[in-house]
Formats: sequence, C-alpha cells, structure tokens
Amino acid sequence: MSDYDRNVAGRLNPSVARSQAAIDQGLRAYMLGVYNYMVLGLAITGAAALGVYMLSVGSTPSQYALGNGQYLTQFGYTLFVSPLKYVVMFAPLAAVFFLSFRIERMSVSAAQLTFWIYAALVGISLSTIFLVYAHGSIVRVFFITAASFGALSLYGYTTQRDLSAMGSFLIMGLFGIIIASLVNIFLGSTMLQFIVSVVGVLVFAGLTAYDTQRIKEMYFAGDDTAVMGKKAIMGALALYLDFINLFMMLLQLFGNRSND
Repeated sequence: MSDYDRNVAGRLNPSVARSQAAIDQGLRAYMLGVYNYMVLGLAITGAAALGVYMLSVGSTPSQYALGNGQYLTQFGYTLFVSPLKYVVMFAPLAAVFFLSFRIERMSVSAAQLTFWIYAALVGISLSTIFLVYAHGSIVRVFFITAASFGALSLYGYTTQRDLSAMGSFLIMGLFGIIIASLVNIFLGSTMLQFIVSVVGVLVFAGLTAYDTQRIKEMYFAGDDTAVMGKKAIMGALALYLDFINLFMMLLQLFGNRSND
C-alpha cells in the first residue's frame, strides 16, 4: 500500500518521483560501497592468512614437527609459538577498537587504511586454521558461509519487518558466546564448544540480517561525502565481523581436522 501511495504521489507531483529516485539511487550506491569494502576486507584477510601459512610451514625437517611431513619454519615459530603469538592474537582486537572509537576524527582515507590493516591482522591471526583443518574443508565451509551470508543479508535488506526488536537478544547471545568461550579455555569441554558453535551460528546469522537492515537505515541523503564514506566503512566492518564469525562457527561444526 505504501508503494502504491508513493507511486500515486509521484504521478501527481513529478518532483516527488525524482526525489524518490535520487534517494533510491543514493541508497544503492551507499550499500554497494559497504559491500565493496567488506569483500575487499575479506580478500585481504584471505590473502594474509594464506601468505602467512605458506611462510610458516615447510617440508624441511626442523624441531617443530607438525605431522604429515610438515614442519614449522623459524618464521612460523616466531608467530605461533614464541611470545609474539600474543601480539598476533590481540592486535586485531586493538585495531578494531581503535577504528571504532577514532573514526569520527579520522579522514575517510585514514579510516580505509585502518580497516585494511585490521583485515590483514585478522588474516595473520586466522592463518592457524590452515594448520588445524583440511584445506578442502576450509574452502567448502567458506562457500557455505558465503551463500548463507548472502541470503541473510538480502533478507535484511529487503524485509519490511522491523528487526530492531531482536537486536538486544542477539547482543545478549553474543556476550553469552564470549563468556562461554572464555570459560571453555580452562575447561576444554568439547560439548560446551559444540553448544557455543551452534548458538554462535544462530546469533551471527541473526546479526547478519539485523546489521544489514541497520546499515540500510543509517543512510541519509543529506550526508556529505566524508560522513557517507565513514558510515560505509563502519557498515562494512559490522558485516565483515558477522561473516568472519559465522565462518569460524561453521568451521568448528563442519570442518574436517587435518589429522582426522
């Protein structure tokens, strides 16, 4: 009915139709920018993860045996075994907090650079999945994640249902996942890890749709180029995090370990 009313208004007043068309075109350009940033961020993460893995593992025998005729190189030992491993673990967290709290004071180009650096740091941190999971399994789960993410994001963009009501429940679920994951570091329970992974898939699936709708509603035609650019980067960051976390939860559920 609202579309019918809008079309009638457009026929009666051509300026209304032109204004609506401009808003729709601006929104599409804004969302395309969000997805472009996100996809490029994922590409940087994947390239960094694969590159670090290739530099970290070799066939030359060393004291750091991984099995299957593979060994950690000195570079791999430095990143994954030496105390530098804590820098690798926490550097992405520091980068995302820096971007989130400082973006209003940054230029668009500085925000873009910070996002690319963050994506690369995540890739370095995630490179360990190539040591744990079979490579074919990683590829399979990635495509499952991509298909699921695309469908969920499309739903969030097109649905007329207000998803804000479920946002608080999803955030509560996210905090629950974080707390349970920290507890399981000490417990080492496979059952708790399975439950966390299942709940995590549900939470990040919901967040994908919710964040897409929220990012869409952030669009304002009156924003200048700088504000629009920063909104696109922060929107891309939210969807990037949803994708990465959904991928990791699905990998924990369906990934085949390399030593199985």
